[in-house]
Amino acid sequence: MTTPTAKQFCTFQLAHLTFGIEVDRVQEVIRTLPMTVVPLANDVVRGLINLRGQIVTALDLRRRLSLEPRADDEQPMNIVVRTSTGELSLLVDAIGDVVDVDEATFEGPPETLDGVARELIVGAYKLEGKLLLVLDTDRAVQLPAMA
Repeated sequence: MTTPTAKQFCTFQLAHLTFGIEVDRVQEVIRTLPMTVVPLANDVVRGLINLRGQIVTALDLRRRLSLEPRADDEQPMNIVVRTSTGELSLLVDAIGDVVDVDEATFEGPPETLDGVARELIVGAYKLEGKLLLVLDTDRAVQLPAMA
């Protein structure tokens, strides 16, 4: 049983970083799906996926966080999240575990974060051997202005 001061996060990897999204925001995690490219869409929009008959927009979190691009031979995984406007897929490098964290160990965003990542990370939890960066899902799914 989870204690009242604990939260659960679905974890995932992007580059060398470990991120987390609150479990109650996650609808499902799925492997790579065929994607339809959307011409003239924002650079963060990787395409559209067909999720059992429902068309879902797939956002590339590497692009959203201004991280280096994924290698061409690496296939992203999908974390389908619930938002106020419906479901969206966040493309990540790898899916991790669901972890319980103690609210008392929450800290603000690390000083080493800069740029857009600093705006989209609400804080961090220290896990064994790594830092869990908590993604502000609502802000992350808002598309940046096109260049």
